[in-house]
Amino acid sequence: MILSRVKPAVGAEAPPSEKKKTGRRPPRLAEYLSQRDYLGAITLLEFQRSVGPAEEDSDLWLGYCAFHLGDYKRAMQEYRALCVREGCPPEVWVNLGCTLFFLGLYREAEEAALRAPKSQLQNRLLFHLAHKFNDEKKLMGFHQNLQDVTEDQLSLASIHYMRSHYQEAIDIYKRILLENREFLALNVYVALCYYKLDYYDVSQEVLAVYLQSFPDSTIALNLKACNHYRLYNGKAAEAELKNLIDISSSSFEFAKELIRHNLVVFRGGEGALQVLPPLIDVISEARLNLVIYYLRQDDVQESYSLIKDLEPASPQEYILKGVVNAALGQEIGSRDHLKIAQQFFQLVGGSASECDTIPGRQCMASCFFLLRQFEDVLIYLNSVKSYFYNDDTFNFNYAQSKAAVGNYTEAMEVFLLIQSEKIKNDYTYLSWLARCYIMTQKARLAWELYLKMETSGESFSLLQLIANDCYKMGQFYYSAKAFDVLERLDPSPEHWEGKRGACVGIFQLIVAGREPRETLREVLPLLRSTGNTQAEYIIRVMRKWAKDNRVSL
Repeated sequence: MILSRVKPAVGAEAPPSEKKKTGRRPPRLAEYLSQRDYLGAITLLEFQRSVGPAEEDSDLWLGYCAFHLGDYKRAMQEYRALCVREGCPPEVWVNLGCTLFFLGLYREAEEAALRAPKSQLQNRLLFHLAHKFNDEKKLMGFHQNLQDVTEDQLSLASIHYMRSHYQEAIDIYKRILLENREFLALNVYVALCYYKLDYYDVSQEVLAVYLQSFPDSTIALNLKACNHYRLYNGKAAEAELKNLIDISSSSFEFAKELIRHNLVVFRGGEGALQVLPPLIDVISEARLNLVIYYLRQDDVQESYSLIKDLEPASPQEYILKGVVNAALGQEIGSRDHLKIAQQFFQLVGGSASECDTIPGRQCMASCFFLLRQFEDVLIYLNSVKSYFYNDDTFNFNYAQSKAAVGNYTEAMEVFLLIQSEKIKNDYTYLSWLARCYIMTQKARLAWELYLKMETSGESFSLLQLIANDCYKMGQFYYSAKAFDVLERLDPSPEHWEGKRGACVGIFQLIVAGREPRETLREVLPLLRSTGNTQAEYIIRVMRKWAKDNRVSL
């Protein structure tokens, strides 16, 4: 990308008179380059620089090797030193621009590129910078300058990739591969696109073609590990990284940071606070994964502070920003944040590229969930539920939606599939499950949920739910018990009236023969525990009926 030559035109070999007649011939720069041993090449060039004789254009080659090693700071230093020399080739400015681009110094990269003479490389660099600046007008201008040559087409494919147009990128890569079978590295790019499209098994097959020839490739082995993470689990992915960890000690510098980042992901967030913060501006996914880590720790405010200024450019970024806004909106009761979340979800779920994907359908379900349109939620969740049978978070949302439309029996079954203790101790879970029990005539189970709770504001709310829902469903015994506790905690007229009505309801069921007569023994103490004078009259009526019907109290 930086220089068109792969081998030095002059100076690669010493004149015959200077060759040693005996002993082993020292390695040449061309040999290091052909083996992609850029560290060896740099060592040779530095040695020659210090003791001579130096390669022709040795400073240019040092910049080239440092760039391909991933040491962009060193490459920048070499090119900057060249740029201030008298008689420096003007093409070096575009090389400097490329190093600045990879360092994330985009404005400086643009300034350097514009000082270089017009060339295809300059156009490609400015094309990518226009994408970084979100300047659509400039982007289209540089796009029109692209030619039907391999380098330009690869540049176009990369822009498609970064804009999540993965199929368009695949089409370009495959067309180039048909004409150039020896361009094996394109298989890695195709595999990466398939990975982004969630076709992990296809990605593995394509990647294997490249790994057969280059089994030590940092990028390929890392992608293989990521595929294993998606197809299997974190342990399988970590096992794939073991060889890469050894290789990276002498290979590309950026691989070390990439491996450290991915190990955090593979290990479920272990070491996130030590590894991810320094990588936020190095690896784009580091910020997103740190946001996810904070969400899993229930630190919604910290996750929001990390993502609030991020301008989303990919579906994953839109989704994550939607999730954070939804979580914050629910935590602080902000309708504005919930509306922003709903808009992000709708944007992804309604897009042509995502509408038929699993994440796209989940987004539409989330959008309708926030709008409380649960019939629509179920349309989308039903279409993907086979992929999430054992997923507790999915089942939690699915069960709530079922219950919200009145399908309490199925909702109860889904609630009971959940294994996560964190969810099972959440008040939302407990209240919905209690309602499902009551609505399916299992009020005793709802009462047992309350008995297991610690005394708190949430237990008081659950008591109110049990008291009122049981009353509504004619399960007066547990309604009376719940209103009795509520009255003890808060002796308000509303609680006495609820208990009075529930006790009278039980008595009516006993008289009608739909409740065991013995239940009357438990009702009387509930009435005696109140200070309301109406209780004595109700008790006398009940005792008289019991005496007339020979019921022992």
